[in-house]
Amino acid sequence: MVPGLKALLFLTLHLLQAAESSMVHLNNNGYESVVIAINPSVPEDEGLIQSIKEMVTQASTYLFEATERRFYFRNVSILVPITWKSKTEYLTPKQESYDQADVIVADPHLQYGDDPYTLQYGQCGDRGQYIHFTPNFLLTDNLQIYGPRGRVFVHEWAHLRWGVFDEYNMDRPFYMSRKNTVEATRCSTNITGTSVVRECQGGSCVTRRCRRDAKTGMQEPRCTFIPNKSQTSRGSIMFMQSLDSVVEFCTEKTHNTEAPNLQNKMCNRRSTWDVIKASADFQNAPPMTGTEAPPPPTFSLLKSRRRVVCLVLDKSGSMSSGSPITRLKLMNQAAELYLIQIIEKESLVGLVTFDSTATVQNNLIRIIDDSSYLAISTKLPQYASGGTSICSGLKKGFEAITSSDQSTSGSEIVLLTDGEDNGISSCFQEVKQSGAVIHTIALGPSAARELETLSDMTGGLRFYANKDVNGLIDAFSGISSKSGSISQQALQLESKAFNVGAGAWINGTVPVDSTVGNDTFFVITWTVQKPEIILQDPKGKNYTTSDFQEDRLNIFSVRLRIPGIAETGTWTYSLFNKGVKSQLLTVTVTTRARSPTMLPVIATAHMSRSTARYPNPMIVYTRVSQGFLPVLGANVTAIIEAENGNQVTLELWDNGAGADTLKNDGIYSRYFIDFHGNGRYSLKVNAQARKNMAKLNLKQKNKSLYIPGYVENDQIVLNPPRPEVPEEATEATVEDFSRLTSGGSFTVSGAPPGGSNAPVFPPSKVIDLEAEFTGDLIHLTWTAPGKVLDKGRAHRYVIRMSGHSLALQEDFSNTTLVNTSRLIPKEAGSKETFKFKPETFKIANGTQVYIAIQADNEAGLSSEVSNIAQAVKFIPPQVYLAPSTPPDLGTKVSVPSLTVFVFVATLFIF
Repeated sequence: MVPGLKALLFLTLHLLQAAESSMVHLNNNGYESVVIAINPSVPEDEGLIQSIKEMVTQASTYLFEATERRFYFRNVSILVPITWKSKTEYLTPKQESYDQADVIVADPHLQYGDDPYTLQYGQCGDRGQYIHFTPNFLLTDNLQIYGPRGRVFVHEWAHLRWGVFDEYNMDRPFYMSRKNTVEATRCSTNITGTSVVRECQGGSCVTRRCRRDAKTGMQEPRCTFIPNKSQTSRGSIMFMQSLDSVVEFCTEKTHNTEAPNLQNKMCNRRSTWDVIKASADFQNAPPMTGTEAPPPPTFSLLKSRRRVVCLVLDKSGSMSSGSPITRLKLMNQAAELYLIQIIEKESLVGLVTFDSTATVQNNLIRIIDDSSYLAISTKLPQYASGGTSICSGLKKGFEAITSSDQSTSGSEIVLLTDGEDNGISSCFQEVKQSGAVIHTIALGPSAARELETLSDMTGGLRFYANKDVNGLIDAFSGISSKSGSISQQALQLESKAFNVGAGAWINGTVPVDSTVGNDTFFVITWTVQKPEIILQDPKGKNYTTSDFQEDRLNIFSVRLRIPGIAETGTWTYSLFNKGVKSQLLTVTVTTRARSPTMLPVIATAHMSRSTARYPNPMIVYTRVSQGFLPVLGANVTAIIEAENGNQVTLELWDNGAGADTLKNDGIYSRYFIDFHGNGRYSLKVNAQARKNMAKLNLKQKNKSLYIPGYVENDQIVLNPPRPEVPEEATEATVEDFSRLTSGGSFTVSGAPPGGSNAPVFPPSKVIDLEAEFTGDLIHLTWTAPGKVLDKGRAHRYVIRMSGHSLALQEDFSNTTLVNTSRLIPKEAGSKETFKFKPETFKIANGTQVYIAIQADNEAGLSSEVSNIAQAVKFIPPQVYLAPSTPPDLGTKVSVPSLTVFVFVATLFIF
């Protein structure tokens, strides 16, 4: 690879960051605007708030020392739910919300354990999504199991803020070191301890030292590393922060590069401190001088309130464009759907329209029943004319809120426009001071370029819709409740558009699973003439055109609200274009959770960044979950549309390869590199399961280290064993489901107008290479990268091996080359296998071979060197068959000449 391009690639991939929703910022070494939000389902408990305060205060001091006097927590907001009683000390939130909190406090929705964890699925150095603590963790004495809560918080904060990974590995607790000794997976290796097995029978348990497995040479199954209570090692916080001596992160000097943990795998064996030093926080925060400790954090208590939303909609002259249906009608179709189907009951909603000036059509109305919706929807604009003054619209939006005795602080404005306006910046300061959250919807390619600034500065969402109503409906559907009460949120099951010829039928199906079905709507729109409609529920009941209610605004749409709870199963719809012209017909289906106690399957999507400069790649992320549990085996497809109308369909993967950090964690990912011109791009994702292929993973990954016990005064003192999901219940079948979700919009600059077919990027790095001995051969497996990152087919593989892992890491091109002439790369995402005999090695008991792989494309661009896999040759001791009748002691037994040799390898991923 060209050196400059390789450097660019490294920098590009290193700078990929998760979409930033956090309000946290660093000011003179102190973190400000940290938000800790309590879920509405958590019962009111004063002790919870006190425990949070104590944890953060303790964490602030520990963090300050661990980062060499660089960081501490200056102020923190604790957001209590609307379900708690009001108190005088509770303030009104501004832009703080549950769904954008840095830390959430919520029940695990699973009967096993209260382990803290950070939802983190980006690349090395990428910020995580949130930290999750359970009320039980915060209110129960867990000191022996997790260590002090403040230290646990710092461990999780390092995940969240700096994108480092754990230095333990519960799936691979031991590994074979280069010295042919079995070591516990840890950092640093200076942490001492012993390895034991706890055996229980009946009501009694016995603890003994671990034995070596006769087949693998490794520690036997269920062997656990027990650390000494008294240590001298100062690191590392990402391994076992509970130890008194541990007060720092692993550095370049103390880091264990051999350990098969996620930190080594994801960060190319760099230490956690090295990754932290590369962060923007570190670059902008020199150590504080003096000897004094920083002040303790200050806390603000905020209480969520009923949702306040004002629609600010453009009715300027440009909204009359569009054929066969105008933008104004498209806007009204989507806005009506939002008012009737998406916005939560009990919300306060207002309406403002604007052109050159703005008018308050409705002050805030509490949404209670159909009459509430109609009072607003009947005021949707019918005519478009005039210029575009976005600031006028925003100011009237603020007026509609305040004149209804509500504060703009914490209120939401949904701003939709298709026009240019050079004066938006004139009201930026007023927008900031309002404390309102501005969600923006850019309709068409000419919408003002400053719209996104309004969203970014206020913590709002940003959307782009091109020319069909689906894009607008998807955008409005994405602006749902931010309270954390998932049962209130509207979920999209279907959002499809069909170009139907005259006299033609189209058919489709929608699965309604048992987690949803409340408040279910089927909406049909058209562009020329209302079609004939037949809708059949899973039990065969038919609904026809006459059952669908027509709107009162002549906006070319009808809807049907299913009475009661929609039947579970497959619904079938058929639409007949009875006109003499072809036309665009759309089908939208929305629903809510079946009951307040039923957690529905949900899908959320976003891009790795909100802005990109070509040729920097981006990553599409979609999380499919039920509660906090990941849904595996779903078919997840992203549809990305550019301003010029070009659409890219991308299948997302949860295979632990390419852009995907962990396999089977319910996070579906893929690189996006198919840029078609500059400007805005929209993201929509469809997640579905068919034929009972999806599973619910009941065994959470990425949990905090559960300390099994300590060795103290030469005595092993064990903690109660971690509550685990029984092996037979690690997965549960998920019904067939369908979910549509909008991932908002992002902007691109520097891209060629018609796209580029040139392989600007090399194949993606192989991150799941595994190796093992089978006889005298080494058997390799990995996931195929692509021609360009994870797309297409690589040209060839370069496989090298060495007796030293460091040689592969630092001087890959000068290690021993493996003959791969018979190895032809498969399509990206396929499983690759390859066997070879390590000719240059003398194979003996204990022989270790390290292997790494690189992929090339036809343009001569090479991927980064893969993770380094280790294969260990282990020859078990001779095993003799004993006679069926045991002999007396001292009797010499003659055994037939049968010796069993078993060749097994241990494998590790670095």
